[in-house]
Amino acid sequence: MTAATPVLAAPPPASATARREPLITLDRVSVTYGRGAAAVAALAETRLSIMPGDFLALVGPSGCGKSTILRLVSGLLSPSSGNVLVAGREIGANEVRIGMAYQNPTLLPWLTVRQNVMLPLKIVQPFRASWHRKKRGEYRDRAEALLAQVGLAGFGDKYPWQLSGGMMQRTNLCRALIHEPDLLLLDEPFGALDQFKREELWATMQDLWMTKRTTVLLVTHDLREAGYLANRICVMSARPGRILEDCAVTFDRPRTMELVYQPEFVALTQRLRELIIGLRTAATL
Repeated sequence: MTAATPVLAAPPPASATARREPLITLDRVSVTYGRGAAAVAALAETRLSIMPGDFLALVGPSGCGKSTILRLVSGLLSPSSGNVLVAGREIGANEVRIGMAYQNPTLLPWLTVRQNVMLPLKIVQPFRASWHRKKRGEYRDRAEALLAQVGLAGFGDKYPWQLSGGMMQRTNLCRALIHEPDLLLLDEPFGALDQFKREELWATMQDLWMTKRTTVLLVTHDLREAGYLANRICVMSARPGRILEDCAVTFDRPRTMELVYQPEFVALTQRLRELIIGLRTAATL
Protein backbone atom coordinates (compact mmCIF):
# COMPACT_ATOMS: atom_id res chain seq x y z
CA MET A 1 0.00 0.00 0.00
CA THR A 2 1.29 3.45 -0.79
CA ALA A 3 2.13 5.78 2.06
CA ALA A 4 -0.78 7.75 3.45
CA THR A 5 -0.91 11.49 3.26
CA PRO A 6 -0.06 13.43 6.47
CA VAL A 7 -2.22 12.34 9.38
CA LEU A 8 -2.97 15.61 11.08
CA ALA A 9 -3.15 19.13 9.83
CA ALA A 10 -4.41 22.39 11.18
CA PRO A 11 -7.83 23.47 9.87
CA PRO A 12 -7.55 25.60 6.70
CA PRO A 13 -6.87 29.30 7.24
CA ALA A 14 -9.77 31.68 7.40
CA SER A 15 -9.03 33.00 3.90
CA ALA A 16 -9.56 29.51 2.46
CA THR A 17 -13.06 29.26 3.87
CA ALA A 18 -14.07 32.93 3.73
CA ARG A 19 -16.46 32.29 0.86
CA ARG A 20 -18.14 29.39 2.66
CA GLU A 21 -20.59 29.95 5.48
CA PRO A 22 -20.67 27.41 8.32
CA LEU A 23 -23.77 25.26 8.39
CA ILE A 24 -23.68 25.13 12.19
CA THR A 25 -21.92 27.49 14.61
CA LEU A 26 -21.66 27.23 18.38
CA ASP A 27 -20.83 30.74 19.54
CA ARG A 28 -19.58 30.81 23.14
CA VAL A 29 -22.13 28.16 24.11
CA SER A 30 -22.32 26.69 27.60
CA VAL A 31 -24.77 24.29 29.25
CA THR A 32 -25.52 23.88 32.95
CA TYR A 33 -28.03 21.35 34.26
CA GLY A 34 -29.93 22.17 37.44
CA ARG A 35 -29.72 25.21 39.69
CA GLY A 36 -28.05 26.34 42.85
CA ALA A 37 -26.02 23.78 44.78
CA ALA A 38 -27.30 20.99 42.51
CA ALA A 39 -26.12 22.70 39.32
CA VAL A 40 -23.82 20.67 37.09
CA ALA A 41 -21.75 22.42 34.43
CA ALA A 42 -21.89 20.01 31.47
CA LEU A 43 -20.33 22.22 28.81
CA ALA A 44 -17.95 25.12 29.34
CA GLU A 45 -17.93 28.06 26.93
CA THR A 46 -17.43 26.43 23.55
CA ARG A 47 -16.90 27.64 20.01
CA LEU A 48 -17.33 25.29 17.06
CA SER A 49 -18.07 25.71 13.36
CA ILE A 50 -19.25 22.86 11.15
CA MET A 51 -18.83 23.54 7.45
CA PRO A 52 -21.12 22.11 4.74
CA GLY A 53 -19.83 18.66 3.78
CA ASP A 54 -17.75 18.20 6.94
CA PHE A 55 -17.56 14.77 8.55
CA LEU A 56 -16.71 15.81 12.10
CA ALA A 57 -16.12 13.36 14.96
CA LEU A 58 -16.34 14.30 18.65
CA VAL A 59 -14.18 12.19 20.96
CA GLY A 60 -13.34 12.47 24.64
CA PRO A 61 -13.85 10.89 28.04
CA SER A 62 -17.34 9.83 29.15
CA GLY A 63 -19.44 12.72 30.39
CA CYS A 64 -17.43 15.38 28.53
CA GLY A 65 -20.44 16.85 26.72
CA LYS A 66 -20.29 15.12 23.33
CA SER A 67 -23.98 14.17 23.37
CA THR A 68 -24.82 17.59 24.82
CA ILE A 69 -23.36 19.20 21.69
CA LEU A 70 -25.39 16.78 19.58
CA ARG A 71 -28.59 17.84 21.34
CA LEU A 72 -27.71 21.53 21.00
CA VAL A 73 -27.13 21.17 17.27
CA SER A 74 -30.39 19.26 16.79
CA GLY A 75 -32.39 21.93 18.65
CA LEU A 76 -33.44 19.46 21.36
CA LEU A 77 -31.54 21.45 24.00
CA SER A 78 -31.17 25.19 24.51
CA PRO A 79 -27.84 26.60 25.68
CA SER A 80 -27.51 28.20 29.11
CA SER A 81 -25.45 30.92 27.44
CA GLY A 82 -24.26 31.74 23.95
CA ASN A 83 -25.92 31.01 20.62
CA VAL A 84 -26.37 28.06 18.30
CA LEU A 85 -26.50 29.33 14.73
CA VAL A 86 -27.67 27.68 11.52
CA ALA A 87 -26.25 29.35 8.41
CA GLY A 88 -25.53 32.46 10.47
CA ARG A 89 -28.92 32.73 12.20
CA GLU A 90 -30.18 31.40 15.52
CA ILE A 91 -31.40 27.82 15.39
CA GLY A 92 -35.05 27.72 14.39
CA ALA A 93 -34.78 30.81 12.20
CA ASN A 94 -33.48 28.81 9.24
CA GLU A 95 -34.93 25.49 8.26
CA VAL A 96 -32.43 22.65 8.32
CA ARG A 97 -33.37 19.04 7.68
CA ILE A 98 -31.75 16.71 10.19
CA GLY A 99 -31.28 12.96 10.09
CA MET A 100 -30.43 11.03 13.26
CA ALA A 101 -29.07 7.57 13.99
CA TYR A 102 -28.36 6.26 17.46
CA GLN A 103 -26.78 3.18 19.01
CA ASN A 104 -30.16 1.43 19.07
CA PRO A 105 -31.83 1.42 15.63
CA THR A 106 -35.33 2.20 17.07
CA LEU A 107 -37.09 0.67 14.06
CA LEU A 108 -40.85 0.24 14.36
CA PRO A 109 -41.43 -3.52 14.60
CA TRP A 110 -44.88 -3.45 12.96
CA LEU A 111 -43.52 -1.80 9.80
CA THR A 112 -41.50 -3.50 7.08
CA VAL A 113 -37.93 -2.46 6.36
CA ARG A 114 -39.11 -0.38 3.40
CA GLN A 115 -41.87 1.27 5.43
CA ASN A 116 -39.40 2.13 8.21
CA VAL A 117 -37.00 3.69 5.71
CA MET A 118 -39.78 5.71 4.06
CA LEU A 119 -41.20 7.03 7.36
CA PRO A 120 -39.42 10.45 7.24
CA LEU A 121 -40.93 11.09 3.80
CA LYS A 122 -44.36 10.78 5.41
CA ILE A 123 -43.47 13.29 8.14
CA VAL A 124 -40.94 15.83 6.85
CA GLN A 125 -41.75 18.66 4.46
CA PRO A 126 -41.61 19.11 1.53
CA PHE A 127 -41.89 15.34 1.06
CA ARG A 128 -44.99 15.02 3.25
CA ALA A 129 -47.04 17.16 0.86
CA SER A 130 -46.49 14.60 -1.92
CA TRP A 131 -46.71 11.44 0.20
CA HIS A 132 -50.01 10.07 -1.10
CA ARG A 133 -49.05 10.76 -4.71
CA LYS A 134 -45.49 9.42 -4.62
CA LYS A 135 -45.40 6.73 -1.92
CA ARG A 136 -45.92 3.86 -4.39
CA GLY A 137 -43.63 5.27 -7.05
CA GLU A 138 -40.82 7.77 -6.56
CA TYR A 139 -40.57 7.38 -2.77
CA ARG A 140 -40.61 3.61 -2.93
CA ASP A 141 -37.90 3.71 -5.60
CA ARG A 142 -35.84 6.06 -3.44
CA ALA A 143 -36.05 3.63 -0.51
CA GLU A 144 -35.13 0.63 -2.67
CA ALA A 145 -32.12 2.48 -4.10
CA LEU A 146 -30.80 3.30 -0.63
CA LEU A 147 -31.35 -0.27 0.58
CA ALA A 148 -29.46 -1.58 -2.43
CA GLN A 149 -26.60 0.85 -1.76
CA VAL A 150 -26.12 -0.58 1.76
CA GLY A 151 -26.43 -4.22 0.68
CA LEU A 152 -30.08 -4.79 1.58
CA ALA A 153 -31.57 -5.22 -1.88
CA GLY A 154 -34.52 -7.60 -1.64
CA PHE A 155 -35.09 -7.04 2.10
CA GLY A 156 -37.72 -4.30 1.80
CA ASP A 157 -40.60 -6.61 2.74
CA LYS A 158 -38.85 -8.07 5.79
CA TYR A 159 -39.60 -6.91 9.33
CA PRO A 160 -36.97 -5.65 11.80
CA TRP A 161 -37.17 -8.83 13.90
CA GLN A 162 -36.08 -10.78 10.82
CA LEU A 163 -32.82 -8.82 10.51
CA SER A 164 -29.43 -9.10 12.18
CA GLY A 165 -28.10 -6.21 14.28
CA GLY A 166 -25.93 -4.98 11.42
CA MET A 167 -28.82 -5.13 8.96
CA MET A 168 -31.03 -3.15 11.33
CA GLN A 169 -28.36 -0.47 11.65
CA ARG A 170 -28.04 -0.31 7.85
CA THR A 171 -31.80 0.19 7.69
CA ASN A 172 -31.49 2.89 10.34
CA LEU A 173 -28.89 4.75 8.25
CA CYS A 174 -31.16 4.57 5.19
CA ARG A 175 -34.03 6.02 7.20
CA ALA A 176 -31.79 8.84 8.45
CA LEU A 177 -30.73 9.75 4.91
CA ILE A 178 -33.83 9.22 2.78
CA HIS A 179 -35.19 12.75 3.25
CA GLU A 180 -31.89 14.28 2.07
CA PRO A 181 -30.91 15.89 5.39
CA ASP A 182 -28.63 18.90 5.51
CA LEU A 183 -27.09 17.48 8.68
CA LEU A 184 -26.72 13.87 9.84
CA LEU A 185 -26.26 13.32 13.59
CA LEU A 186 -24.72 10.00 14.62
CA ASP A 187 -24.57 9.08 18.33
CA GLU A 188 -22.50 5.88 18.75
CA PRO A 189 -24.45 4.27 15.89
CA PHE A 190 -22.19 1.22 15.66
CA GLY A 191 -21.33 0.85 19.35
CA ALA A 192 -23.60 -2.16 20.01
CA LEU A 193 -22.17 -4.24 17.15
CA ASP A 194 -19.25 -6.63 17.15
CA GLN A 195 -15.92 -5.51 15.70
CA PHE A 196 -16.44 -7.06 12.27
CA LYS A 197 -19.94 -5.62 11.83
CA ARG A 198 -18.69 -2.21 12.94
CA GLU A 199 -15.93 -2.28 10.37
CA GLU A 200 -18.37 -3.30 7.62
CA LEU A 201 -20.62 -0.38 8.52
CA TRP A 202 -17.71 2.06 8.56
CA ALA A 203 -17.23 1.24 4.89
CA THR A 204 -20.97 1.56 4.28
CA MET A 205 -21.10 4.94 6.03
CA GLN A 206 -18.06 6.18 4.10
CA ASP A 207 -19.66 5.15 0.80
CA LEU A 208 -22.89 6.96 1.71
CA TRP A 209 -20.99 10.11 2.70
CA MET A 210 -18.84 10.10 -0.44
CA THR A 211 -21.98 9.73 -2.57
CA LYS A 212 -24.13 12.35 -0.84
CA ARG A 213 -21.62 14.66 0.91
CA THR A 214 -24.07 15.20 3.74
CA THR A 215 -22.67 17.18 6.67
CA VAL A 216 -22.10 14.66 9.49
CA LEU A 217 -21.52 15.08 13.22
CA LEU A 218 -20.42 11.80 14.82
CA VAL A 219 -20.14 11.10 18.55
CA THR A 220 -17.95 8.07 19.21
CA HIS A 221 -15.69 6.46 21.79
CA ASP A 222 -13.97 4.42 19.08
CA LEU A 223 -10.83 6.27 18.01
CA ARG A 224 -10.30 4.03 14.98
CA GLU A 225 -13.85 4.80 13.88
CA ALA A 226 -13.17 8.54 14.17
CA GLY A 227 -9.96 8.26 12.16
CA TYR A 228 -11.51 6.05 9.49
CA LEU A 229 -14.64 8.13 8.91
CA ALA A 230 -13.98 11.76 9.80
CA ASN A 231 -12.18 14.57 8.03
CA ARG A 232 -12.08 16.51 11.33
CA ILE A 233 -11.71 15.25 14.90
CA CYS A 234 -12.47 17.42 17.92
CA VAL A 235 -11.08 16.22 21.26
CA MET A 236 -13.09 17.29 24.29
CA SER A 237 -11.98 17.73 27.89
CA ALA A 238 -13.56 16.11 30.94
CA ARG A 239 -16.62 17.85 32.42
CA PRO A 240 -17.25 20.68 32.07
CA GLY A 241 -16.52 19.81 28.47
CA ARG A 242 -14.76 22.06 26.05
CA ILE A 243 -12.96 21.48 22.76
CA LEU A 244 -9.24 21.23 23.34
CA GLU A 245 -8.13 20.29 19.85
CA ASP A 246 -9.68 20.51 16.40
CA CYS A 247 -7.58 18.80 13.75
CA ALA A 248 -8.05 17.76 10.15
CA VAL A 249 -7.61 14.12 9.14
CA THR A 250 -6.18 14.03 5.64
CA PHE A 251 -5.93 10.37 4.72
CA ASP A 252 -6.96 9.73 1.11
CA ARG A 253 -10.40 8.32 0.38
CA PRO A 254 -11.81 5.83 -0.03
CA ARG A 255 -10.23 4.51 3.16
CA THR A 256 -9.86 0.78 3.74
CA MET A 257 -9.22 -1.44 6.75
CA GLU A 258 -5.63 -1.83 5.58
CA LEU A 259 -5.15 1.86 6.43
CA VAL A 260 -6.02 1.19 10.08
CA TYR A 261 -2.80 -0.83 10.48
CA GLN A 262 -0.52 1.70 8.81
CA PRO A 263 1.98 3.53 11.08
CA GLU A 264 0.45 6.94 10.33
CA PHE A 265 -3.01 5.81 11.37
CA VAL A 266 -1.72 4.05 14.49
CA ALA A 267 0.11 7.26 15.42
CA LEU A 268 -3.14 9.20 15.09
CA THR A 269 -5.15 6.89 17.36
CA GLN A 270 -2.30 6.66 19.86
CA ARG A 271 -2.06 10.43 20.08
CA LEU A 272 -5.81 10.72 20.62
CA ARG A 273 -5.71 7.97 23.25
CA GLU A 274 -2.92 9.69 25.17
CA LEU A 275 -4.84 12.96 25.13
CA ILE A 276 -8.00 11.35 26.47
CA ILE A 277 -6.17 9.28 29.10
CA GLY A 278 -4.46 12.46 30.24
CA LEU A 279 -7.84 14.20 30.49
CA ARG A 280 -9.31 11.34 32.53
CA THR A 281 -6.31 11.36 34.86
CA ALA A 282 -6.52 15.11 35.35
CA ALA A 283 -10.24 14.88 36.12
CA THR A 284 -9.66 12.42 38.98
CA LEU A 285 -6.90 14.45 40.68
